[in-house]
Amino acid sequence: MSVIVVSGTGTEIGKTMVTAAVAALAVAAGRSVAVLKPAQTGLAAGEHGDAAEAARLAGEAGAVTAVELARYPDPLAPATAAQRAGLPPVRAHQVAEAAEDLAQEHDLVLVEGAGGLLVRLDDRDATLADAAKLLRAPVLVVAPAALGTLNSTALTAEALHARGLEQLGVVIGSWPRRPDLAARCNLADLPRVAGAPLLGAVPEGVGALSPWAFRRAAPDWLSPRLGGSWDPSAFVATHGSLPGGRPEEE
Repeated sequence: MSVIVVSGTGTEIGKTMVTAAVAALAVAAGRSVAVLKPAQTGLAAGEHGDAAEAARLAGEAGAVTAVELARYPDPLAPATAAQRAGLPPVRAHQVAEAAEDLAQEHDLVLVEGAGGLLVRLDDRDATLADAAKLLRAPVLVVAPAALGTLNSTALTAEALHARGLEQLGVVIGSWPRRPDLAARCNLADLPRVAGAPLLGAVPEGVGALSPWAFRRAAPDWLSPRLGGSWDPSAFVATHGSLPGGRPEEE
């Protein structure tokens, strides 16, 4: 599995932190890693982007290759941001070709999308799902913990299934310090509605950690399937909720 597409159920839910954690574990295992961001939106030229941030957290300087295909200043869907900026959009075939080129020189390529799976990349309505299909790559879905995540996760899973794409699993991108009842219940419900295993829970705020601390803690956030030591059963037993709303830990 040399290419993994990292997609979210929406925006601002922790995709970059999950990408960084997966990359960090791969680097720790001695694998060469590249992070590809097809379209970076909402940043001006010279500002620190998602791919660069994932690379910074995941490894020593130069350990992770960070690549952006396009950057647009408006914080919008890539197709709309490209149109407003008067710049060429990113095509699905360009994403696939860039990932394949990186895979020739790296053991693992992580393709981090912008927003959700079906956010438009260009004026032809291409999406990250189209790039994943060209790559025949599995998709790792990043979801929030809060109320509303079950619907968006189920819709993402249905979209993947309809396109014949493999869903690698679901990772909670920002597990709250004080999870409410919805978040606790969602631990059991997320894998059910996704039809795929829960592969991790990255704590909120980890982007503020030093790279050394981030890499040291990353194994505790992701399951062995992603190179970590996170145990979903133990996590659910500690943080989940029994019927009636009583946390299992109480």
